[in-house]
Amino acid sequence: MKIPDSELVSTVREVGVAGARRLGIWAAVAIALFALSWAGYALLTWVRYGRGRSTSAGAQRDPLLDRFLPEYDIHERHETGVAAPVALTFAAAREMDLSRSPLVRAIFAGRELMMGASPDETVRPRALLAQTLALGWRVLAEEPGRVVVVGAVTQPWEADVIFRGLSPEALVAFEEPAYVKIVWTLEVEPRGDSESVFRTQTRVATTDAYARSRFRRYWSVFSPGILLIRLESLRLVKADAERRAREAPPWGQQPVGESEPA
Repeated sequence: MKIPDSELVSTVREVGVAGARRLGIWAAVAIALFALSWAGYALLTWVRYGRGRSTSAGAQRDPLLDRFLPEYDIHERHETGVAAPVALTFAAAREMDLSRSPLVRAIFAGRELMMGASPDETVRPRALLAQTLALGWRVLAEEPGRVVVVGAVTQPWEADVIFRGLSPEALVAFEEPAYVKIVWTLEVEPRGDSESVFRTQTRVATTDAYARSRFRRYWSVFSPGILLIRLESLRLVKADAERRAREAPPWGQQPVGESEPA
């Protein structure tokens, strides 16, 4: 029996509406779960804020970071194994382009919206380290090909954040009220000739009670997004370094188009 065209169109429309409803319900559930997870992590961050404020209190020790911030409010450490040699992994870390990630772009856009920040139309390098230095940060220490330590003082709770890079000595001595001092690293350790570990660490220290209060609120709200950016950076470096390793010519073989010097 042939179904009338009007009934067929009506049936298709009803199926489409029902499907759209189900999709909307699942999207609402996903958004609610994401919001709850964000809120839960933010609450945990608020409760745990400031624990282990110094290296003498059983907190994580690191000889390099201890030079600049032996006492701190926040210490984060993230790492991943990479199937690529140290040189390729470190190059991938320095040249990381966070704007390639839709997740990172969404997090930055969300911060701008929530904080009411002015659109930043300044043209800067896309590579992470060069972009960071263009924003005002300063290299505090470096082991070529292995480690770079970057630092600045700032007020991250401001909508339009300004980073002030200081010399290592000036950063250590800095005590101006209502500021935080931030130090972070890009680090690579070898694991044999063809593997390595990429690591990034961040420490934050506040200069007075006012800064600690403001930063604690800021950190509790935005730390979930900052964590996601850290994890995304691990993924980007790992993927880029391993791609470079796959495309690199075999050991001792000249790249195509190059010849031995005369």
